[in-house]
This record gives sequence, structure tokens and C-alpha cells, in this order.
Amino acid sequence: MTWIRTVTPSAENEVLARAVERALADYPVEYHPERQREMRVSQAVRADSVVLSHSLIPRALEHFFAGYAALLDPALPLGRRQHEMIAATVSALNRCFY
Repeated sequence: MTWIRTVTPSAENEVLARAVERALADYPVEYHPERQREMRVSQAVRADSVVLSHSLIPRALEHFFAGYAALLDPALPLGRRQHEMIAATVSALNRCFY
């Protein structure tokens, strides 16, 4: 779970709502919020949001996830399996429970 304060997108916070919408548009389809029921992880992890962990700085959120989408572009030489292996290896090295 994130240890920093997060902000939930709302009509009152249009800048954040737009930034989250843009971030999720290019996010890998497997990780979209609509697919959370399919995830085999604890409720604490399922309820967490990597996207919202960046919610205090909406412009940074938007730019970070645009860069992430570019790195995961299907036209690049690495496939989703290689991306997942890199992520799993980094997480294991960092002792991350995600």
C-alpha cells in the first residue's frame, strides 16, 4: 500500500481527473481498474493504486505514465512477457511484496 497521502479524482479536481484518465488510457489493459476482480492478490494490494500514488502532482502523474506507456509500446522489441520478467526481477531485488 502507498504510504503517502493520495487524492481521489473528482469533479472538483478536474486537473487530476483528466491526468488519471489519460494515464489509464495507455495503461496495460491487464491492469485496468475494471479487471481488479480477476487479480489474485490480497485485498490490501487490490485496493491500492499505483496511479493514485502520484495524485498529489497531477502533471507529474500524466508525464510519468505517458513515459511508461511509451516504454510498453507493443511496437518495441520487448514483449509483455519480457516486461513482466523485468518487473518481477526488480520487485524481487527490492523485496517488494507486489
